[in-house]
Amino acid sequence: MNKRIVALMIGRGGSSLPDKNILPVLGAPLLHWAAAAAVRSRHIGRYYISSDDDKILATAGQAGYVQIRRPDALASATAQSCDAVRHAFDIIEQDGPADIVVVQHANVGTITEAIIDACIDGLLEDPSLSAVVPCHEKAEYHPLRGKGVTADGILKPFVPGMDRVSANRQDLPACYFFDHSIWALRASAIRDPDGQGPWVCMGQRIKPYLTEGCLDIHSLEDIVHTENWIREHKVPQPGFV
Repeated sequence: MNKRIVALMIGRGGSSLPDKNILPVLGAPLLHWAAAAAVRSRHIGRYYISSDDDKILATAGQAGYVQIRRPDALASATAQSCDAVRHAFDIIEQDGPADIVVVQHANVGTITEAIIDACIDGLLEDPSLSAVVPCHEKAEYHPLRGKGVTADGILKPFVPGMDRVSANRQDLPACYFFDHSIWALRASAIRDPDGQGPWVCMGQRIKPYLTEGCLDIHSLEDIVHTENWIREHKVPQPGFV
């Protein structure tokens, strides 16, 4: 393990599903599944949790995560996640330098150490990359097929000029969507003012790590799907006390 490779879990207390980040999933708090994957990583040497919520901070603390209290300005529904990452990174650096930050989302349990380590390996193998991020294809939701709505309620191509786009998915160029299970970030990219939007802290050279797609939890039904994913992938029980 490397003390210059850091896990940073982020999660707000406010949600339409109360306490979603710590709801039981197969007998363990949800965020413990992400924490356990990071603890099993062969790379990560330090662990932090950024939140405004006492219960989230305490639950992550059970897994050995150092608590970072997020200010109210970064805990609203409109707060930007990269701003929270930058705030936490300033504090992390006070404990020592970091080269790579693996940002974890507290409401995602569909993650393994193999995914984490593969993304870190990508950064270690290619110094030109600013981030390696799990992604999946979802051709049925390809942006070239998306529709906007006119002022009088009529659908129109969301991307101008796409009236002639093919109806066949195989004809469309590859389009990837971030899983948001983790982001493996080069530390030097976190403060890049010209990073690729909307998640500017990923920097400018982002490599995809292809997955089947993760599931971030926003409903009780999502918990059932997460439990099924964990069983299917035979993920070990977290076991934190």
